[in-house]
Formats: sequence, structure tokens, C-alpha cells
Amino acid sequence: MNAPDKSLIFTNTDDPFGGRRVVDVDTHLSEPHDLWTSRAPASIRDRVPQVKEVDGVRSWVIDGDIVIGRNASPCSTIDTTGEKWLGIDFFDRQIEDVHPASYGTKERVELMDAQGITSQIVYPNILGFGGQNAAKVDAGLRLACMEIYNDAMAEIQADSGERIFPMALLPWWDLKQSVAEIERCHKMGLRGININSDPHNHVGLDGEQLPSLASEHWNPMWEICESLNVPINFHIGASDQEMDWFGGQAWPGLDPDMALRIGSTMLFINNGRVMSNIIMSRMLDRFSKLKFVSVESGLGWIPFILEALDAQYMEAHPTSRTLQRMPSEYFSTNFLSCFWFERKNLSARIKELGAHTVMFETDFPHPTCLYPIDPVEAAMTDLSEDEKVMVLSGNAERVYNLPT
Repeated sequence: MNAPDKSLIFTNTDDPFGGRRVVDVDTHLSEPHDLWTSRAPASIRDRVPQVKEVDGVRSWVIDGDIVIGRNASPCSTIDTTGEKWLGIDFFDRQIEDVHPASYGTKERVELMDAQGITSQIVYPNILGFGGQNAAKVDAGLRLACMEIYNDAMAEIQADSGERIFPMALLPWWDLKQSVAEIERCHKMGLRGININSDPHNHVGLDGEQLPSLASEHWNPMWEICESLNVPINFHIGASDQEMDWFGGQAWPGLDPDMALRIGSTMLFINNGRVMSNIIMSRMLDRFSKLKFVSVESGLGWIPFILEALDAQYMEAHPTSRTLQRMPSEYFSTNFLSCFWFERKNLSARIKELGAHTVMFETDFPHPTCLYPIDPVEAAMTDLSEDEKVMVLSGNAERVYNLPT
């Protein structure tokens, strides 16, 4: 790949980060078409996720004919020259049309170098941001798909020279398998897990409805995360309930492009539902060392949600107020947020939440990705040098146990 044209990446300055180390905590992989088929045993090679023509349309399928990605869109808005597509045209693009950094490890590292980014955290596309698309098939196949994906992510991490750090997907439909996969992925060097936020909308291997993450059923999973110091990531859209780009958010009849913008905006804010449930469930009174990351959700809405939770909590009957602390107090000790496009009053918002709770992301190469990267440092002029370092790299290096 030719060196990226920096005029397409930076604006107004050759270094938007003031020369500091930068960890980009939310990016995505446009999965190569052979990610699963090249690693699957022969017995299931024709059943793992792959690209086929379905009704004349190139599509991602699982188990032979179950469509999990019509048009086989690579979900990248950056073309091969480094230009960014606007609007919804990217849905019709194919992997041959997009920038190689969307799917190639070597090319991704080269682009990171051009952008001044030290490390990246990476999330999936095809199996769903929380792995929910794997639930469309039988237990054996879905587990194999998860394991193959995680094996591939460990390879990418190693091939990148420990600069790209994909988050592991979990077989959340089975507690014992989830605990085992956390241990296995930790041994492979993966630095965090990515989980479905609403498993209670599915049934487990026994055919019974799964409990919500508030249930003590999940205690062994939280115990292993605490003991191994593994962060838990809730990416927006990490469940069937959360994934709603065009559905119920926009009014009928709106332009599809505008409907996508409304759906995307509400997805950011909907992570407040997940955070609120974690706090109010008393989970963090049982597991006070857990670290949760709200991914691709921004931070401007968080102070209001925390204040609202406190107000609502005090309106509850005293017998229901069983938390050890006020709801808002859990954020500072157990949560981290991420920002990318927010600029208005950014320094004040970071200070309000606490600089130790904020990280930086780009969402490359998705539609809302920060590309080109504007001078991020200019929006953080009221932060101290220590605070800037925490936000741009220090917090991520601490939470994800990254090399420094």
C-alpha cells in the first residue's frame, strides 16, 4: 500500500494530538471473506460465516444459507484512495472498494503511523457488535464461530507487533463456556471481552430463558474478570434489542439517510440504559473491582443520566434503596467512556466526569468515524498535561493492560 496522503487524514495541523501517545479505543475490522473458512476444520467449513450469492446478491451467510449481512458490506466508509464516502452509499460497496486498512493488519498499522496513533482497540462487524448474530445457529456451530474469531484476533494482535488489540467475543449463551473462553483468550494475550448486553432476550443451551446480567447466575463470569483484571466492553448495538439503525427510532417516511442519523444518535444514548442497569442491579456491590467501558457512545449525556439516577433513586421507597453508594458514585470507580466528535465544552465535560474515566476513539472505518482527524488537542486546552495524557493514552493503557 502506498503511504496514506496525510492531507486526507490531518487538517489544520500535522499532529492533532500534540506529540502525545494515543490509544484509539474503538475501531472496527472489516472481516476478510476467508476469516472463518481459512481456519475452520473441514467438517464445518461450509457452515461458518462466509460470503455467497443469495438471490443474486453477495451476502454474508452462516450455516450455509442464513443471511447475516446482505450485500456483504464491509461497513467501511473509506475508499481505496483514502477519501471518505458520505451518506449511505457505503452499504453498496464491496471489500474491493474500501481502504485496505479496513481489513489488513499491515495496512492498518501503516495508517495508524500516518495518523499518529500508537495502539488501537478493535471490535467486530459480521457476528454483531455483541456477537448476537451467532445465536442464529446451533450451539456447536456458534461456539466454533466465536473460537475461530478469537483465534484470528490473537493472530492479528501478534502480527501487528502488539499495536492492534481486538476484544474477544464470548459465547454468552452458556456461562461455563463464557468463563472458559475468557480464560483461554486471556492466555492468548487478548486484553478484554465484548459481551451481549441483553442475553435475557435469548434462551440458553437448555432451552430456558437466560437471566439478565443482573442475576447472580453470572457471578462466575464476573469473578474471572475480576481475578484476571479483564475489562468488560459494552459496544453500542451489542444486542438485538440495541441494534436499531433504521427501525423504531426515526418516524416513518423520513429520508433513509436521515433515519440512519437518528438511529445512530439514539444508539449512543441507549448505552445509558445498559449503564443504568449495571449500577442499579447492585452488581458493583458484589464485584467492586469490575471495569466497564461504554464504547462508541460519547460522554455528553453521562452527567445528566447520573444526576437523574440519583434523583430517581431518592424517590424510591427506602426499602428499595439497597445500594451501598449513590448511583452516580459508581461511575468514577467502575466505568470509562469514550469520545470522538464531541468538541463543545469538552474540557469541562471531561473534568466533570473525571479525566481518569475518559478515553479517545475514532470509530474507524465506520460512517461516523473521525476521519480526517481534526486537532483534538485544541478542544482540551483547559486540561492539565497529566489529564491530557490520561485521556489520550494513559487510561486505555491502564484499563486494557497495554504495553507502554
